[in-house]
Amino acid sequence: MQELIVFIVLLAAAGLLYWVNTSFNHTKHKKFVLLGLWIFIFGSSYMLVNSIYDVIQFDDLKETRYQAVIKKLVDIRDSQLAYRDVKGEFQNDWDSLVKFIELDSFTITQRRDSSILDEELTKRYGGVKTYKNIVIIDTIYPKISVEDSLFGLDKRYKNMMYVPYAKDPKTKFILKTDSIPQNGVYIPLFESKISKDIILHDQSKDLRFKENLVKSVDGVNGEYLKVGSITEVNTNGNWPKNYRKEKN
Repeated sequence: MQELIVFIVLLAAAGLLYWVNTSFNHTKHKKFVLLGLWIFIFGSSYMLVNSIYDVIQFDDLKETRYQAVIKKLVDIRDSQLAYRDVKGEFQNDWDSLVKFIELDSFTITQRRDSSILDEELTKRYGGVKTYKNIVIIDTIYPKISVEDSLFGLDKRYKNMMYVPYAKDPKTKFILKTDSIPQNGVYIPLFESKISKDIILHDQSKDLRFKENLVKSVDGVNGEYLKVGSITEVNTNGNWPKNYRKEKN
């Protein structure tokens, strides 16, 4: 909006400059009026260019910070999904989640479709062999450490709760859990999020205000970067795919 206003003012000033230069008859004052208009136009042009540059700089910085935050949210999601696989629920305490990663293990399995002879239907159809589909679950690894499976030798999970670029380096992501009934069964839910204002705390209030109003397929909609939900069955993040691409 600010850029549009400056642009409109520039157009009006340029029109006035043209009128003064071609139709203004007060020769004595004409050069002072022209000088004033030129100064105004150059000043407004500087403001316009500077505001556009500020937006470009903000977008570059925002993307860098969002990517760092998203990396942590992905680690949080992977850790929560592993916790659910083992415990049957999600965890809303950071210390307990980290302890689980360090100490627990799970069995890695693989599902595959197969078919076997259905003896009952074979008898019913007079000996004509009839098969039924089944799902076979194979155990790939009997027991594997959660830490090794998710992070290998990387210990970054110990700090995954801290928000990158926050003013206070000890600022933690919000972490909530809940459950909702679905087909007679309670489904566990989790959500982890952080306000954009915390990530972009040192940026212009006007630019942060605009960012919080974003509604776009290429942007992060809303006031938070988040993963999961406590209102619906959803373990996805609210960012578009382009934010997962590494910058060259």
